[in-house]
Amino acid sequence: MSVRAEQKRQTRQALLDATLQLVASGKAFGSISLREVAKAAGIVPTGFYRHFDDIDSLGLALVREVGEAFRGAIRLVRHNELELGGLTDASVRIFLDAVQTDRPHFLFLAREQYGSSARVRQGLRALRSDIGSDLATDLASMPRWQHLDRPALEMLADLVVKTVFATLPELLDPEYADATGMSPAQKIRQQLRFIFLGGKHWAGLAPIAP
Repeated sequence: MSVRAEQKRQTRQALLDATLQLVASGKAFGSISLREVAKAAGIVPTGFYRHFDDIDSLGLALVREVGEAFRGAIRLVRHNELELGGLTDASVRIFLDAVQTDRPHFLFLAREQYGSSARVRQGLRALRSDIGSDLATDLASMPRWQHLDRPALEMLADLVVKTVFATLPELLDPEYADATGMSPAQKIRQQLRFIFLGGKHWAGLAPIAP
């Protein structure tokens, strides 16, 4: 890579990192201006357009980074489940450690899945769908789920991924307090146990009424 190309890559990454820092400081992505991002990254506003068409294009680039972070966490869980025979508690602990290690990306996901940018919301929904499909494929390779057909596996995976996405804001908020007295980590473990217990005894989809 040439020096010029490396400088361009570093500036582009600086814009992404600056946006994550602004989100981590409490700002909603939809309220962040192009000028604000450029200033935080240490470049002039016109320099922004050398890297992104608009602020939503930057947001979609962050969605791709979030996807890489999420899949990295899932790979650790997959190794635990498929190669080490890990239980749900161990897998959840591995995932929670990954969330804290890469907190800025997961914080962006947690907040912007319900944010004001339609393009970013759509990107995160597509990411959730892709992760669910990947998880269904993983589940299909596990002996404990051999009684489930593909539609059932996809439903199980969809429930797991939606639960994780929905619980992320609580996991990342140190001041969150559940009415049951459970911590967010305890809550997600219990939720996943419910899902997997149901999957273990699933007898098939009921016919859809006309």
